[in-house]
Amino acid sequence: MFFLFKYVDDLIGKGFEWYTIAEVMLYASAANVAMALPLAILLSSIMTFGSLGENYELVAIKSAGISLQKAMQPLFVLIIGISIASFFFSDYMLPKANLKYYSLLFDIRNKKLSFLIKPGVFNNSIQNYAMRIERKAENNSDSLFGITIYDHTGANGIAKVIKAEKGSMAKTTDGKYLVLRLVNGVRYEESITNNSASYNPRQAFTRMRFTETEVKFDFTSFNTLSRTEENSFRDNAQMLNLKELSHRKDSLNKSLDSLNQSTKLNASSYYKQTNYLKGYTKLKGKPKVIKGSLLLLIPKNERQQALQVAYDQAEALSQVISNRLTEYDFKVGEIIRSRIEYQRKYTLAVSCLLLFFIGAPLGAIIRKGGLGLPVVMAVVFFLIYHIVSTVAEKSIKEGSLDPGFGMWVSIIVLTPLGVFLTYKATVDSALFDLDYYKALFLKLFVKKKTA
Repeated sequence: MFFLFKYVDDLIGKGFEWYTIAEVMLYASAANVAMALPLAILLSSIMTFGSLGENYELVAIKSAGISLQKAMQPLFVLIIGISIASFFFSDYMLPKANLKYYSLLFDIRNKKLSFLIKPGVFNNSIQNYAMRIERKAENNSDSLFGITIYDHTGANGIAKVIKAEKGSMAKTTDGKYLVLRLVNGVRYEESITNNSASYNPRQAFTRMRFTETEVKFDFTSFNTLSRTEENSFRDNAQMLNLKELSHRKDSLNKSLDSLNQSTKLNASSYYKQTNYLKGYTKLKGKPKVIKGSLLLLIPKNERQQALQVAYDQAEALSQVISNRLTEYDFKVGEIIRSRIEYQRKYTLAVSCLLLFFIGAPLGAIIRKGGLGLPVVMAVVFFLIYHIVSTVAEKSIKEGSLDPGFGMWVSIIVLTPLGVFLTYKATVDSALFDLDYYKALFLKLFVKKKTA
């Protein structure tokens, strides 16, 4: 639903086939696994152990001498398998799905609007043409009445106007052209009498009446969805696996070092004293001590020129540094994105394990199954996990956190919670029992009153 809300404007009204929309939704669903899988494990573990606790089956298991940790072992083995599968999915399948998804989405966004002519509205879907009709036939939408066409294909910039009583639309057999057959109309055309570029007030106005004529439009861009070569998107970090991400990060670091070196050499030429005689003489001169303003050493008639040269060099140096900084920031951002995607492939697998160790003890504590309280608890804890992950990732992109640490912040924050909940579930703590807290409050209130 989030995908549909986000991209509905790119999909509706462009004449796509149903399988094209289904294809892009399939690739989008693969990209959402990173969010859906941890939430599904959290919710299912809460519901499973909540249902066991609600039906007193956990009590029977513990009375048989089986601890909660031992009862969790079969599911723990299953979760390990799911975590390993999620790692391989994020390393092999997800990059390919992202590549196909973003390339297809790019083509969809750049496809021209389908040729839909609405009565009473000028339509500019066909390049260099503007068309308006008064009405369509009730039984045949291809039959048009009251047609006005402005043809802007002329080289002189003056539009040709065609007006017709009625007409009909039809595509050629190969689907490349749209033919508009017009009946009982007039064609108006203005042209300059000579070919000179100078202004000429004399113009020729031509009016041609016709009983029947045809206008042919290129329809290839409206008929099919042209697909961009997927390799054009291949360099994006989301489309690479671990090996490719490591190679990309190393290449960017080398490129960044080369940029720093070239910038240093380029900038040094602006403020270093020229040393053309270096290596040609062994004479050593005594350094001259300058007191006061350096400008006073320059003759008065040359000071203005010297200041202008200095200003020009400072402006040139500033422009060079500014251009290099833009390239530097871009490369640093790409390195950060590569490191984020590299760590994300591991955090997905570990988050599945972590949320299981939060959900299973939590379900055993609340002792509620079904889709009521477990859903609320799952959403609360998952929102905590998701908000911490999102804030940390934004901090990484801004340069406030190291990617190696920032991508693991949510797991580091929630790991003590998982340990705490597992301990409370093991000792049968009434952590979410309102009656327990009510009795404790009343007990404290009675003690204060007697005191």
